[in-house]
Amino acid sequence: MKGAVQQEPAYVLHRRPWRETALLVDLFTLNCGRISVIARSATSSKSPLKAQLQPFQPLLVDWIGKSDLKSLVQLEVRSAPAIAKPRAMYSGFYLNELLQRVLPPSDPSPALFAHYIETLQALAELSEGADVEPLLRRFERVFAASQGYSFRWDEAMDTGSAVQPGIRYGYEPTRGIIECPDHNCLLRQLPGEDLLALAADNFLDEAPRRTAKRVMRVLIDYLLQGKPLHSRELFRHSNPSAGRTS
Repeated sequence: MKGAVQQEPAYVLHRRPWRETALLVDLFTLNCGRISVIARSATSSKSPLKAQLQPFQPLLVDWIGKSDLKSLVQLEVRSAPAIAKPRAMYSGFYLNELLQRVLPPSDPSPALFAHYIETLQALAELSEGADVEPLLRRFERVFAASQGYSFRWDEAMDTGSAVQPGIRYGYEPTRGIIECPDHNCLLRQLPGEDLLALAADNFLDEAPRRTAKRVMRVLIDYLLQGKPLHSRELFRHSNPSAGRTS
């Protein structure tokens, strides 16, 4: 069958009603990247699809179609630990919305797909009161790198020099860490010691955590190109004492 794909590993990023009883579903898949499928009759009382097409649930999906909008044929639900704690769930919604809004269609990224699964697993295992920010910052780094915006915490890209403690640096999404920021630089005054701590994967200390959040917020907003992330507001309103997670 032309345009047929079978047993494709996938996760639901977003779904919405489509026509009378169908759902329009955005999927993140291993070999096809982000795609959209129509799940026909999914909202009818006899169909199991509405219950199966849930976020964070690993699926094996069959579809047909050569256009940008595919037709779902069938799916198989695979087992996975549930993401139940509110803080972990809101963080998962943030990951999904980020993927849905930024990933170009039909552009596979197996490394990002694998890291997404690892992050969902870590969110499912998150203990009460545990810090979710290191998971999110690491995912953001992998996500940005998949879109061509990789950088090193410990190297100034404008000079090629290693980052030094006691020196303040800048950051630009298209350039990375820079030693001599000009007036157009989006971020300045980043302590070299914080950048070196992040290069050593230290997200536990408060100062490098704040620096990582500042840098990744600028980078993610740049990738979004003005598109809002509703999950940020959901997290803020549902857990105001936590401040900004993403």
